[in-house]
Amino acid sequence: MPDLATPLIAWFRGNARDLPWRARGFGAWGVLVSEFMLQQTPVTRVIPRLEAWLARWPTPPALAAAAPADAVREWANLGYPRRALWLHRAAVEITARHDGVVPRDVDDLLALTGIGDYTARAVAVFAYGDRHPVVDTNTRRVIARAILGRSQPGPPSPRDLAAMAALLPEAREDAAVFNAATMELGAVVCTARAPRCESCPIAEICAWRATGYPDTGDDRRKQARYEGSDRQARGAILRALREAAAHELPAVAVAVEWPDPAQRDRAIDSLVADGLIEASDGALRLPR
Repeated sequence: MPDLATPLIAWFRGNARDLPWRARGFGAWGVLVSEFMLQQTPVTRVIPRLEAWLARWPTPPALAAAAPADAVREWANLGYPRRALWLHRAAVEITARHDGVVPRDVDDLLALTGIGDYTARAVAVFAYGDRHPVVDTNTRRVIARAILGRSQPGPPSPRDLAAMAALLPEAREDAAVFNAATMELGAVVCTARAPRCESCPIAEICAWRATGYPDTGDDRRKQARYEGSDRQARGAILRALREAAAHELPAVAVAVEWPDPAQRDRAIDSLVADGLIEASDGALRLPR
């Protein structure tokens, strides 16, 4: 198996973006919040919300003491607002189970609300420096191309962790940097639609490049279009409640301009079911 670690680590140390969560001493809570926010959300949208969030709730107990509605409102336009409720619940659990300190153990992290394989290992590695494989979409794409010679990765699989583990350097610090470097390469160089192979530090050992960049297909699940979707309707309803006095409105006055009344009602029902809003006496409000 080719050595990806040596050239990627050297490249990362000279080219890594200056991002808040990479600052020395940023802390496990900050890393955890950033990972929640970064799921399916561009970095440029996350940074200002992350800074505002940590200024308001610098520790898990601070967030745990707030109302869930405050978390949903502070989430603003990040999308997938269930993440705000999950992060609030995780803060409550950290406060109750771990004396307000984000745990280091992967199993303890996995036991928290809203945390899966990626986030648990990302916190253990990037906050605490432990040696684990960390696999996101960018990592999977780099491995698919450089090692497997495929144009795009397949659907997520438990095999992804094993594939990354096989590439990790033994030293903990090098392993952490290699995890970050692989993700960074996929984000800024080995991108999905327009890879910049001329700037790639592992171009000479890339299996996809060696075989002439074949199109091997893309069988990943495609995300549904946002415009006109139930997701957009849900966002309109949450935005109206965030902006309302006391974060409450009569149900008939919420998103009345939405062009599809049936879709609006369906979105309201799903938000209630997800715990993102509450319905009572003909009114809708953010959770208390």
